[in-house]
Amino acid sequence: MITKQKREFIEFMMSADVLRFGEFKTKSGRLSPYFVNTGNYKTGGQIHRLGQFYASAVKEAIGADFDALFGPAYKGIPLVTAAAGSLAGDFQIDKPYFFNRKEAKDHGEGGNLVGYQPKDGDRIVIIEDVITAGTAVRETVPILKAAADVIPAHMFISVDRCEVGQNGDMTAVMEVKKEFGIQVHPLITVLDIKEYLKEAGGYENVLRLMDEYMEKYCRF
Repeated sequence: MITKQKREFIEFMMSADVLRFGEFKTKSGRLSPYFVNTGNYKTGGQIHRLGQFYASAVKEAIGADFDALFGPAYKGIPLVTAAAGSLAGDFQIDKPYFFNRKEAKDHGEGGNLVGYQPKDGDRIVIIEDVITAGTAVRETVPILKAAADVIPAHMFISVDRCEVGQNGDMTAVMEVKKEFGIQVHPLITVLDIKEYLKEAGGYENVLRLMDEYMEKYCRF
């Protein structure tokens, strides 16, 4: 049985049409029977609640033991903004945050980072949506390292899909830990989603497709 908080988060994602079921092509090129699209959050109430979920996870896992929050463009931008606001408002953990532009700005202040400017030795918390094959993480770390000699120690994501990474032997989350030393903290995993659907009932076909997909791509 999944926890009350995980159940609430799954229902929250489904109500916002963020957690969807069907056939979707992921960034890694895999055809998945379920998909998490945080781009579907579109109201003030939704982003406020999402920030609370992330802030609660950060508080529980690491407290205030970090220097700044980073959200990779584009979907990470509202996520990190909401998380930073909720950390300050709900837990009095007031930390700076920043995000990147896809293209560097050549006028004004210039550069490709907006918000806090990281310094050598800063412990950075990355706020992301989902890890599938780890592709986005491999794009994010060089951006951070180009800005300063920072330590990207933790990453918080909505869902761990528990899928194999680039080498096929470990999950993408395991690879991220091995390659970059980043500890990934998911709000939920694909196993939590499966358990929720079993408890809810009426999702037999979705569960069958998920089992077939997970047998091929997932590791636990």
